[in-house]
Amino acid sequence: MAHFAKLDDNNVVLQIDVVMDSDCLDGSGNESESVGITFLNNLTGHSNWKQTSYNTYRNAHKDGGTPLRKNYAAVGGTYDSTNDCLWSPKPFPSWVKNTTVWDWVAPVAEPTSSELGDINPGFVWNESSGWWEGYKGEDSSTRYKFDSTAKSWSLIS
Repeated sequence: MAHFAKLDDNNVVLQIDVVMDSDCLDGSGNESESVGITFLNNLTGHSNWKQTSYNTYRNAHKDGGTPLRKNYAAVGGTYDSTNDCLWSPKPFPSWVKNTTVWDWVAPVAEPTSSELGDINPGFVWNESSGWWEGYKGEDSSTRYKFDSTAKSWSLIS
């Protein structure tokens, strides 16, 4: 199965359609993005499509294959024609595009696994405070913030 992102005139992803591999084969029997786009154009009347791979994230293919457009398309995300990249929707106003990892990143570095200590790995970004928050064990009512300079967690008072 091949996946295609339907784009509006501003390259915003409207939806993702799945196309049978057989509908994407060229005259030599090879999968072709342009054949898939022609198929979708004939089917829907819409002509702005980009092929996408759900196996691609941060410019890596999960099975070791060739990554396609750096990320899998997401509805509300955008296609960047300059970098041939599909960007997910911006998660928070303070986050910026990072063209090293091909993803949005917070203004404060995310804690690494070695910096978690006894904080659960489900930590979250707090946009209004500008820090990463987490909790220990099952007690989600007691919150901790990550100090990226000290590389440590402290109780939020």
